[in-house]
Amino acid sequence: MSAISRRHALKGILSGAASAAAVPAIAAPNHTEPAPPVHASRLVFHDPDFTQPVRFPWEKLLSAEELATTTALADLILPKDETSPAASEVGVPDFINEWISADYPEHQEDREIIRGGLGWLSTESFKRFAKRFEELDNTQQSQIADDICDSTKAKPEHHVGAVFFKRFRQLCVGGYYSHSQTWKSLGYIGNISVGGPFPGVPAEVIEKLGLQDVV
Repeated sequence: MSAISRRHALKGILSGAASAAAVPAIAAPNHTEPAPPVHASRLVFHDPDFTQPVRFPWEKLLSAEELATTTALADLILPKDETSPAASEVGVPDFINEWISADYPEHQEDREIIRGGLGWLSTESFKRFAKRFEELDNTQQSQIADDICDSTKAKPEHHVGAVFFKRFRQLCVGGYYSHSQTWKSLGYIGNISVGGPFPGVPAEVIEKLGLQDVV
């Protein structure tokens, strides 16, 4: 078979597209096939598995009370300081809500852990202080968090809370540092242009890697 040039390939594609577009105009009335259903755009950030039917957007599952508790705990873990925003200021509670609401089997376990843990946290808050977790002051919130932040040291009666806190913290940190406003605290400057000639690899990096002879 002879090779087909790029020009001829494009010509064939365009000719086929033009022919397909002309069919409805010359077909007899009621003899054209129905248009395919319209699906939402596939966005890899929200809906990464393109081998499955379209699932996004999905309903967000956290109630207003659960979202308030999520916000309070996220801000306790990652509070605002002189260089970085609080977790709630960069949308971490919404990130967690979307994560546990995702319509994928692998998110089912996280959904149960997070929602069950939020319930446990509210119950524990009422037992200790007769208030919801988000209504407590920072010291009271920290007292509860200190009892569940280390699963290896948590008491048996705090096991559910410790399992929850471990996964919640992972999701919280993951969502937090995926936001551009937090990159500065990591020392990441982002994809920016460099003025003038490319400076090359810093000398200290070359020395640390032992690549002086290579360079």
